[in-house]
Amino acid sequence: MTTAFDPQALMAREFAPIVHRYDTRDTMLYALSVGMGTDPLNADQLRFVYERDLQALPTMVSLLAYPGFWADDPTTGIDWRRLVHAEQAYVLHTPVPVAARVVGRNRVSAIYDKGAAKGALMVQSREIVDADTGGAIGTVTQTTMLRGNGGCGGCEGAPAAPHALPDRAPDATCDLPIALGAALLYRLNGDFNPLHVDIDIARQAGFEKPILHGMCTLGVATHAIVATMLGFDANAVRGMRVRFSAPVYPGETLRTEMWRDGRVMSFRCSIPAREVVVLTAGRVDLA
Repeated sequence: MTTAFDPQALMAREFAPIVHRYDTRDTMLYALSVGMGTDPLNADQLRFVYERDLQALPTMVSLLAYPGFWADDPTTGIDWRRLVHAEQAYVLHTPVPVAARVVGRNRVSAIYDKGAAKGALMVQSREIVDADTGGAIGTVTQTTMLRGNGGCGGCEGAPAAPHALPDRAPDATCDLPIALGAALLYRLNGDFNPLHVDIDIARQAGFEKPILHGMCTLGVATHAIVATMLGFDANAVRGMRVRFSAPVYPGETLRTEMWRDGRVMSFRCSIPAREVVVLTAGRVDLA
């Protein structure tokens, strides 16, 4: 029996802590899945896919202690078939360790009602700490548009306004091809949603073929930012925020446009062949 959607109950919902142990193999797999290592003779790329002097890409924090897809639990009242990933953000208190045992504590921190016709925005926050030392690693925030759950109330106020991109030409642009098998590789990081591999399920969802994971698109964009603007120093990143605006298909080329203003970088991503923006209002905070 499905429970009625109740924003207050969701914000009070308790999630069991997630203990996650990962090693250097997982860190290298993540980097490979977002395009690092495509040139095995590039010493800079090897820093992410070779155990010697290994460093983790900052977006990997979003994989740590992930609570899984829980919105399809009937007790949530969420119309999970109509939800879409709207925004992703994280703040790092330390560079992502290349191997660790971590604990993640997830909660629904806010729900903003946009009306019955638009839906509701649900914000999840996850605090990640080192399981052995208790040291804070980072906070991951995910915003989901619940298209079928508007008109039910929620928090006072409104979500934070999107980051404004600079009103000038980009300081740099990077085009990165996405492999045809990218979704098959990325799903090995733990996101086994069949939408990204099963053509029948993709068509049922309204797509011509399986789409790329949104978090894989963000990882490829981070690859472009680290390579183009940061000299492959991923540890310079201390936070990121971005909005998802359209899906990407494996085999396409992702164009990342970047601006730098001191310790803040802005970015947006598009698919030139389709003339569509897929990531927007992107912001990177630097150490």
